[in-house]
Amino acid sequence: MYIPKDFSMKDNETLMKFMEENSFATIFSQHNGRPSATQLPLYLDRKTNYLYGHFAKGNPQWKDLMDQELLVLFQGPHAYISPSWYESNQTVPTWNYVSVQVKGQAEVIENEIEIIHSLSTLVSKYEGKDSSYSLDGVDEKTKDGLRKGIVAFKIKIDSIEGKAKLSQNHSKERQALVIEELEKQDDDNSQEIASLMKENLRDEK
Repeated sequence: MYIPKDFSMKDNETLMKFMEENSFATIFSQHNGRPSATQLPLYLDRKTNYLYGHFAKGNPQWKDLMDQELLVLFQGPHAYISPSWYESNQTVPTWNYVSVQVKGQAEVIENEIEIIHSLSTLVSKYEGKDSSYSLDGVDEKTKDGLRKGIVAFKIKIDSIEGKAKLSQNHSKERQALVIEELEKQDDDNSQEIASLMKENLRDEK
């Protein structure tokens, strides 16, 4: 990942939190000499430094897991930045965004207890504390069918890089103008980028 100094996310806690909050990730690998990618929900186990997830068994990408280093992309909010928002239009358009990339080796999970734990943890993450649904309440026949239709895996995190491009390379005055215009937009991405930019300006004071 190309990361200019101003945009680097170096704090480990910030990187981990971002991965947890933006956990529908894209896994990239090479399959038969060509690039391959799959979007999957993942969960991060901070204690072991592993990412857990599962492929549909019919997806051939899982067969590449143990043969190569994988790239996992976690994408956050992003928004177009117009030069018309600046005090001067003698510049070019750009895009503000936040993303994290992980590289690591994966292994297929064979142990059935570990598979069910992985699935239950993932379901619990997205169901929420107040949900009435739990994978533990599903009968064994249904869970057995589920296990047969997937390939569970874990990725040992070898490296993490994060980039938060939030106009930090511009003056505080220009950043304030961008925030003002982003807050006028009616999409969630623009609102989130504006909020992150505000945090940056507060931290700089």
